[in-house]
Amino acid sequence: MHHWRRDVVELAAMFTAVAVADAVANLVGHGPDGPALLMISALVLAATAGFHVWWARRPGHAPPVTDTDTGARPVVPETRQAGPRADATGTGDRASTLWRLRTTVRDEPGSLAALCAALAGHRVDILSLQTHPLADGTVDEFLLRAPGELIAGAITRAVALAGGTDTWIERADAHDLVDAPTRVLGLATRTALDAAELPLALRQLLGRCTIRSLPAHPVGGARSPEAVPVEGALEDTVMRLRAPEGGVITVERPYLPFTPTEFARARALVELDARLGPRIPRSQDVISLSAGSEITVRRADTGDLEAARAMHERCSTRTLALRYHGPVGDADRYLNHLLSPRFGRTLAVQTASGRIVGLGHLLWDGDETEVALLVEDDWQRRGIGGELLGRLVRMAVEAGCESVYAVTQASNTGMVAAMRGLGLPLDYQIEEGTLVITARLAAEPGGAVTAAGWLSGAGELGNAEAP
Repeated sequence: MHHWRRDVVELAAMFTAVAVADAVANLVGHGPDGPALLMISALVLAATAGFHVWWARRPGHAPPVTDTDTGARPVVPETRQAGPRADATGTGDRASTLWRLRTTVRDEPGSLAALCAALAGHRVDILSLQTHPLADGTVDEFLLRAPGELIAGAITRAVALAGGTDTWIERADAHDLVDAPTRVLGLATRTALDAAELPLALRQLLGRCTIRSLPAHPVGGARSPEAVPVEGALEDTVMRLRAPEGGVITVERPYLPFTPTEFARARALVELDARLGPRIPRSQDVISLSAGSEITVRRADTGDLEAARAMHERCSTRTLALRYHGPVGDADRYLNHLLSPRFGRTLAVQTASGRIVGLGHLLWDGDETEVALLVEDDWQRRGIGGELLGRLVRMAVEAGCESVYAVTQASNTGMVAAMRGLGLPLDYQIEEGTLVITARLAAEPGGAVTAAGWLSGAGELGNAEAP
């Protein structure tokens, strides 16, 4: 902007230097002391140049950098490449943050290149990319490593300027570094080993979502769910799949529409579950009670229906009422639902003679998890309820649940004591005459018990008992 001023100054200095040189030449050529004056002038010029160099290099007197010099630019911390133990919170690499980003671009050459160039302009490293083709475009899902000081808004603005629309972004963690095929294969393996894993596998596959399993013939005379085509149905943020036993699995994710690719992956997991049929792990543990007798704790399913009904017949009316919160005559009607691996996991306590004397249920209730216990009257107050509850909570921790809740009555002091015996933070709430006790499993900033710490430190619960 001011270059013309500098040119005028330099031109004036040049004319001045020519005039001075002409005067000096005339003086040296016609004066008697010309050589001496020339030598003195050279010495003065050398001394002046040396003084100028010394003054310019003194600390605090260096010439200021211009706005085009690199010294005036802010220093941006270097971002290390992602490794297998990267940490989104900055624990492993405090100069960077992991992000999951999804955006829709036009299905034409150069669209993805423009998007990548925009991210590179903000020093954002693309760790993985998945593409979800649509009818009128493509949904690109990125796992990004960005400089720690770069906020989500800056990333989404860069994506929008590069042509991305319907952009969604959230923090990621080290688990997201696993590529999609490996994750899907792992979820398929878990589903193949245990039918109760299907809802958890779907949740891990699709992210934060609510999953509900509706039986074909609900208990209590409720209306049956609307029929679903064999191939399932996808409606923006809701997908509905036909359950293997004839019911309906509904998956909802209001904050982000499902893509046809995600729908196909979810349907493949459900089809795998249907082909394999009912199955549960057959491992069992033998435990010695304080009274000296031994019991066996194992997984149960609908194959234990008759044995569970026989236990109901041996239970008192009060015990059944405390467990089912309704007419005692309806207790048997709930068993088929409770024992189905589709709706959760069930543990059975079995005596040496093979008789079931206790049941513990871990039930998937949408995006929440319920625990429930039933112990036969003659076997109460022996530590069975506490043992079952501790095992159910450990299952919930391993499944990644943030909390579990139990619905009971204030008069059920055994269940209240069993929940307190967990040693976890508890919340109490009264709802329509019933007591809801919630145990929080997730870590909190204030120092609450962490799920991992509780899982490693939990032992036998001994004296706590629930009827």
